[in-house]
Amino acid sequence: MPYTDLPPDHPAARAAEPPQEPAEFDAFWTETLRTARQAGGDLEIRPVADSPLTTLDTYDVRFAGWAGQPVAAWLLVPSEAEEPLPTVITYIGYSGGRGQTVDHLLYASAGYAHLVVDSRGQGHDTPDPHPDSATHWVHGYMTRGIESPFAHYYRRLVTDCVRAVDAARTIPHVDAERIVVQGASQGGGLALAVAGLAGDRIAGALPDVPFLCHIRRGAETATEGPYTELVDYLRHHAPYATDQVFATLNHFDGVHFARRATAPALFSAGLMDPVCPPSTVLAAFGAYAGEKDIRQWPFGDHAGGRGATAVEHLRWLREHGLAPADRRRTARRP
Repeated sequence: MPYTDLPPDHPAARAAEPPQEPAEFDAFWTETLRTARQAGGDLEIRPVADSPLTTLDTYDVRFAGWAGQPVAAWLLVPSEAEEPLPTVITYIGYSGGRGQTVDHLLYASAGYAHLVVDSRGQGHDTPDPHPDSATHWVHGYMTRGIESPFAHYYRRLVTDCVRAVDAARTIPHVDAERIVVQGASQGGGLALAVAGLAGDRIAGALPDVPFLCHIRRGAETATEGPYTELVDYLRHHAPYATDQVFATLNHFDGVHFARRATAPALFSAGLMDPVCPPSTVLAAFGAYAGEKDIRQWPFGDHAGGRGATAVEHLRWLREHGLAPADRRRTARRP
């Protein structure tokens, strides 16, 4: 696969002009989150019946998200853990949901409490019962409610993700001072949004090949979806709506959230990524206001460093004092 964006030695690869943020960006999100918290809602945690996992305790969670609506999540915890644990909250990639508990073994196996958040309307367990959820012209989520940031799909999904942090801080298994948000692609963009909106409620962020960063450049350079949904919409359905479309999406751009983030962060970018072109990731990385580092995979596609990314995560978490106590048993010799 060739470089689809800019080769790593090109001077412009690190210098994509960042998007101009909306003047009302902070007010928009302050009011959005205030309204969601005011709506309230219950937290429910139930053990998963007949779980096949014998070293992890697994729970089906429902917490209040946008408008107090219930959002599904999995909670996985090492079975022998008693004290509150450092916790990873994972957000899911585009068109995916929380899946099965067995899809998410890494962090709990490494000793963390792990909350895996479903994506409303994308997974099977959290509907998106909103009147604007179907106002779009192109298959997917990018143009749902595109007429206004107040109606757009990502206003609801980002709110759910921030409310997941609120909920996690009340769960007894969770050390509320050591919460890290994580995700890849869409999940990485959501982790970045939460890092910008949750402030000191989180202790770290791990956005991998994040989507929703420098959205207009993504639409101009990505060769594979979801950014291509915007191209289809503007080419075939709304050729005169370019300014309005990007004005709406500008309220959800990771570059703006990055400017407000203070928790330490480890980014990653695949330099041959056709989905989230590396210059879009680097725009958010460059804007990130907190302590930051990045792993760039020269021949990585949208999978980034694949399994090597997990190794980098665990190492980085330990280096930043966010690792659980080591409970490894001494192996028995035959």
